[in-house]
Amino acid sequence: MAPHPDISVKPHVEAFYDARTSTISYVVRDPHSNACAVIDSVMDIDYAAGRIFHESSDRIVDYIRSNDLDLQWLVETHVHADHLSGAPYIQSNLGGVLAIGADIVTVQNTFGKVFNEGTEFQRDGSQFGRLFKDGDIYRIGSMTALAIATPGHTPACMTHVIGDAAFVGDTLFMPDGGTARADFPGGDARQLYRSIRRVLSLPDEMRLFMCHDYQPGGREPRWQTTVAEERAANIHVRDGVSEDEFVAMREARDRTLDMPKLIIPSLQVNMRAGELPPADAGGKRFLKVPLDTL
Repeated sequence: MAPHPDISVKPHVEAFYDARTSTISYVVRDPHSNACAVIDSVMDIDYAAGRIFHESSDRIVDYIRSNDLDLQWLVETHVHADHLSGAPYIQSNLGGVLAIGADIVTVQNTFGKVFNEGTEFQRDGSQFGRLFKDGDIYRIGSMTALAIATPGHTPACMTHVIGDAAFVGDTLFMPDGGTARADFPGGDARQLYRSIRRVLSLPDEMRLFMCHDYQPGGREPRWQTTVAEERAANIHVRDGVSEDEFVAMREARDRTLDMPKLIIPSLQVNMRAGELPPADAGGKRFLKVPLDTL
């Protein structure tokens, strides 16, 4: 059994919204020291031009430096399919341990085959500094952080509970946004429902922080809610929605969705812990586009 979170600890959470990918990255600060963690950072890409840049990550680096913080962890809630991770770039500037859920190996095996990566691509998660298992705890200064396995969107999804704050990745959206899709390889709508109910069994006052917000109805971006608000109002999975009802809805909805615009580069980079594919003999790097496989 995972330890019960100590909601008396209230970390400071600074959000960084990336409008290009509707992603929210976070710096989570220990209120009693200068220790911090970065969760779900972004590396920018101009896909049409084949250009990588670091505007989004530099905002985080500048914030940490200007506040004289000690970056201890760079956490990925899962292998993202809609943005590239900026974690290695931030790590090269500030240090810290890069971490993800242990089921990254399942994702690497699946997409290593999809992208025909060959034997030189390691499928053991060794690109990351720490592989979290369900119930693992780690420290951010004086704070105890808890990693909870919440698969369903992808096999490696985890929710990270730090004091009274939980970072849910793509497992949940804001109440008016519902839930993430479950039709990627390794995804499972029934498993997603059970993971969500696990998150919603946390204390009602627990702050929940989303990884994405797609601004339903054209409203302004929002990314913070509570367990109580999700249980009362989430359009897909509020209290009273049964597992079978959710699975039927989620599977029908997923059949109507297009693939994310950045899925091809994102998966190739993020399964490598945010590193670009290796350069060829001429020093150039390339992303592959598999045909008729996704």
